[in-house]
Amino acid sequence: MTNNRYTLIQRLLHWLIALLVLGLLAAGLAFWALGYEGLVKMLGEETTGQLFTLHKSLGILVLLLTVFRLIVRGQSPAPAYDPPLGMIERLVGGGIHLLLYILLIGLPIGGWLATAASGYPVQFFSVNLPGLIGENKELGAMLFFYHGIGGLAVGVLVLVHMAAGLKHWKLKDGIMTRISLP
Repeated sequence: MTNNRYTLIQRLLHWLIALLVLGLLAAGLAFWALGYEGLVKMLGEETTGQLFTLHKSLGILVLLLTVFRLIVRGQSPAPAYDPPLGMIERLVGGGIHLLLYILLIGLPIGGWLATAASGYPVQFFSVNLPGLIGENKELGAMLFFYHGIGGLAVGVLVLVHMAAGLKHWKLKDGIMTRISLP
């Protein structure tokens, strides 16, 4: 009998990254919907600053965890589907996973560059990181715009990924046991 589950570390990384991404998406939507001034009115300047610092820190954490997850994945390949998926499901699922990996690496780097270009400190919790590029407010604004578009793309991909997971959970075809924690 073959093991058709990801390793425990892969499953833990999946769910930790998923929770962090959902929190980052919620904060990003709040930033977009309310803007800095709206958040300051609602939360106060100190809390708003802490929220931005937390968003930056968690984004960098997602970057680090995603890279670690890819390293672990290289050492422990994905288990076989049992029963096997059809070609369309494999292509769509593989494409969504690939895009998520690209965005979960690219989006934090883009946010890092946008933050530095806008003249703000790049913080990972209480540690100031190098900005990587010099201050250029126009470039920073453009990078933040694309960072937001990338966040929306992640949101759409996450919804599609969750819908597929719910479909397989409802079908009770064993696919969800590959990544489930218990």
